[in-house]
Amino acid sequence: MPLVFRRCNIKLGLASGAATKTVKQLFLTAVSDLTPSQVALSQLCAEACVDQILFPSSKMRLSRAEYKEIVRWTEKLRPTRRCMKILKDKFPSHSQSTLLSIFSLEYQKWIKRTFSRHHVPDVIESYYQRYLSEAKAQPTAPVLLELANEVDLSPALMARIILDRFLQGQDGGMPSKSVLNSMLKEPSLIPDQILASNVYQCTINDCCYGPLVDCIKHAIGHEHEVLLREKLKEKNLSFLDENHLRTMGYDKTPDIILEVPVAVEGHIVHWIESKASFGDDQSHQTYLNEQFWSYWNRFGPGLVIYWYGFIGELDCQRDRGILLKDCFPTDIVTLCHATQQDRSPESQNKDKE
Repeated sequence: MPLVFRRCNIKLGLASGAATKTVKQLFLTAVSDLTPSQVALSQLCAEACVDQILFPSSKMRLSRAEYKEIVRWTEKLRPTRRCMKILKDKFPSHSQSTLLSIFSLEYQKWIKRTFSRHHVPDVIESYYQRYLSEAKAQPTAPVLLELANEVDLSPALMARIILDRFLQGQDGGMPSKSVLNSMLKEPSLIPDQILASNVYQCTINDCCYGPLVDCIKHAIGHEHEVLLREKLKEKNLSFLDENHLRTMGYDKTPDIILEVPVAVEGHIVHWIESKASFGDDQSHQTYLNEQFWSYWNRFGPGLVIYWYGFIGELDCQRDRGILLKDCFPTDIVTLCHATQQDRSPESQNKDKE
């Protein structure tokens, strides 16, 4: 079995050097030794995650009515290879990355609402016994994947449940989280070859959960942060990133603090936060409460970029100091004469010295 997850982490890590090395190219290289059927969904995930970088779409900012229409369609779908094709065919004017982000967010909400019914000891045991019976009768069949689809559970979460139960039977106790996670990331570590194959099939066929998706999402988030820094450098704007800010003692920081504030569409911007996701009501409200207002209190007004779009009606806090965009702004005006209040944390610290 190929070392796909370990290699994905290594190769995707190379993307940190430059945004021009797309995640799509690196990821496809990482899974080049998979069969075409195994790589199909993984390729779709990678393409959907990076097409906003390569092919920006005008349909990123959606009205609430447009968003609700897409959500209605996502409710009919499960994370299979065909789900994104169905959505793209239905909504051809929308970015594939936007559709994938909306689908992923809605599917995760649905799983959170329903997962408890799958995580009951009697139910887990029934799933496990059924897996053992069917795997024995059909050793090469994707038993876990078919079971997950039948009971409406994420394939990757089904794999975790069954692997956890298997390890309990092996050791007579609860397996450690680190052991469980390492086997999910690298199924070849699982001592049972048939179960290892089933876990692998579940992971490679799930576009919303699992270590492969986590790897892609992490790389995509980092790639957009790199893209943001490159855009700022193209505009000759001086800035501090979150790593620099943390060395100065700031614990909760945005991705970028501008050393000299700018104006975007008539609004002052001191900081920029990059979000490689779609901004829906629930996620945006969470970010406001846990991040954005904290940044506003400490650094002043700022800009949030939802690279995969957002519900247009959420951009209602501009007068209070939080501006939303779905791309890097093109109409930036540099404020050359910053007041003491407008200046960066580093400049203020130097004055105090």
